Amino acid sequence: MYFLVQIINIIYWFLVILLWARIIFSWIRPDPYHQVWGPLVRFTYQVTEPLLAPIRRLLPGMSGIDLSPMILWFILYFAHNILIGILI
Repeated sequence: MYFLVQIINIIYWFLVILLWARIIFSWIRPDPYHQVWGPLVRFTYQVTEPLLAPIRRLLPGMSGIDLSPMILWFILYFAHNILIGILI
């Protein structure tokens, strides 16, 4: 049981860190073909885009403000707490 809780925690924090990295990358706009930053940027976008795209389709356009990362974080947070609550 403890092992499953640890796995859920690792996956949760991995996704949260990637989500924050995605937010920061959207502000500073690093070159996705840069020798150092490129692989990190591409990996971050490849992991987070399948999670963010369905949320973006459901949200109305808001003058360039993308709230999908915040909504995804809330979903991850509640799913994490529910799963941990069930297992403990």
